[in-house]
Amino acid sequence: MENRRRTGTSPAGARGRQPAAEAAPTARLLAIFDGHRLSPAQRRIAQYLLDHITDAAFLSITDLAERVGVSQPSVTRFASALGFSGFPALRDALHPIALSAIAASPDSPEEIRRNELQAAVDAEIANLESLRRLLSDPSPVIEVGHNLAHSVPMAVLGVRISVSLAEYFAYAAKRIHPDVRVITSGGSVANDALLQVKEAGGTWALAFAMPRYSNETLAAVQAAKETGLQVALITDQPLGPLAHTADIVLSAGTGSRLVFDSYAAPVVLTATLLQAMADALPERTQARLEAYEQVADRHTFFLPES
Repeated sequence: MENRRRTGTSPAGARGRQPAAEAAPTARLLAIFDGHRLSPAQRRIAQYLLDHITDAAFLSITDLAERVGVSQPSVTRFASALGFSGFPALRDALHPIALSAIAASPDSPEEIRRNELQAAVDAEIANLESLRRLLSDPSPVIEVGHNLAHSVPMAVLGVRISVSLAEYFAYAAKRIHPDVRVITSGGSVANDALLQVKEAGGTWALAFAMPRYSNETLAAVQAAKETGLQVALITDQPLGPLAHTADIVLSAGTGSRLVFDSYAAPVVLTATLLQAMADALPERTQARLEAYEQVADRHTFFLPES
């Protein structure tokens, strides 16, 4: 849906675009972390720096690793992930922030945490605004929805962290599609399931690939292509590491401010794709939804509305 690659910041860029000295220490520190893909372990280090900036900025790599509960190589990789040449360069960048925090009576831990959590929500709002701009041209989503609706059976693939997105999509898709087959395991299990989809007449598979991208997902998408299925991929980057394997890529950014990624924009993108599927075959959609409601009423699937 988007032809621009989202790139990381180079070491010079990471230092060159730090906020002005008058910015609040917490905001300056968050700006260093912003825009970088950090693992959960690296985010623990970032959180420790946020909570203890006045002390942490002056620690050795050994002391910082011990206090956070990670290895020294993890701290080095953290500095590199932020675009610095190593931990000493990162510490040099942290020193003026720590000194300004000391001079300004630093924020309380509660204030720091509040600012960070609000920043995480702000980042998700930005992802949703980006998705809104992309959907100004809805044709890619409409095309994928049409293809999936007409593929009987249809495969839905998601492993590891992407399982929840795949199951959300499949749960709803089964209400409007006659044969949805969910694949949440990799290896030979995924290969067998994809082959069965193709042999039963299926033409398309929908795959979810969110960071950290798994080898199982890559292998399963490649297996789908080898069986003759076409693949639509929902991921966080239009030119990410799995994009070249798919026939169509739909992208929505994930929130990376917290220890674990958040998925507001990918969930909304998934819901719009379900809408496109429903619109592709409206008579089938209506008939299946009405039939389901009758079954639900007969067996009292749900509590009565108040």
